[in-house]
Amino acid sequence: MDYKDAARQIKEALRLRTEPFGVAFVPEISALPEKTRRPSQVFGKKVTICQGVTMARVYGWPVGLGKDDLICIPGLLAFGFIPEIDPLLELGQLFCEVGFHQELGPALKEVESLPRFEPQEIAAIYLAPLERLALAPQVVAVYGNPAQLMRLIQAAAFSLGERVTGEFGGKVECASYLIGPYRQDAIRVVIPGAGDRIFSMTQDDELVLSFPARMLDGLVNGLKEAGKKIGARYPVTFYQNFTPEFPPPYRERAKKWDIT
Repeated sequence: MDYKDAARQIKEALRLRTEPFGVAFVPEISALPEKTRRPSQVFGKKVTICQGVTMARVYGWPVGLGKDDLICIPGLLAFGFIPEIDPLLELGQLFCEVGFHQELGPALKEVESLPRFEPQEIAAIYLAPLERLALAPQVVAVYGNPAQLMRLIQAAAFSLGERVTGEFGGKVECASYLIGPYRQDAIRVVIPGAGDRIFSMTQDDELVLSFPARMLDGLVNGLKEAGKKIGARYPVTFYQNFTPEFPPPYRERAKKWDIT
């Protein structure tokens, strides 16, 4: 796969504001490529997973996130970076304590549906723009506005022959768009949660579409072919083949001056 060329084609087709990026789940910290930037080393600070995403897609950095780089408790639990406890119970209790659920039972039901890693299943997350990948990704993610992602969804339907589906919770969405495609081998459309918007400056109009990296070639081709016969593209073209209607004072003058 020529990831650099794929990135160029996606950015040209969608006119993206930020970089499409690849995601690899690393079994050992030592497997992170040499030039990977870890926030604990670059900034001397711990961050959230979504901040690492921003560093990759906005700064254009290859970013590595291990346990020592992270401060976000829900993210640490969902990605299996806290091995000594029951992550499902802890997340469920946390959702209740912060007011996302009234009772533990429904909270646990939601938590159980979250894509996640088992404790110590991975050692780090590698995030890098497609143009700068040093590891083959398992997942590719694209941030965009609804119209931009509409085109990617059309491309997916063209290449896969089926509609894209989604599920939404509004919290711990890093697990949905990073782990989800890897676990479920399917495309995910995600509304970024509060953490993305508070800590990583995700904008109000931004959504995420992520997919298994094996689908990249098909989606790139779909962007070129889906709706081609009717000129479908981004930005969406406005229909202009009509005569507009005006309020009565305008129509009266048009009639008086024989403008028809």
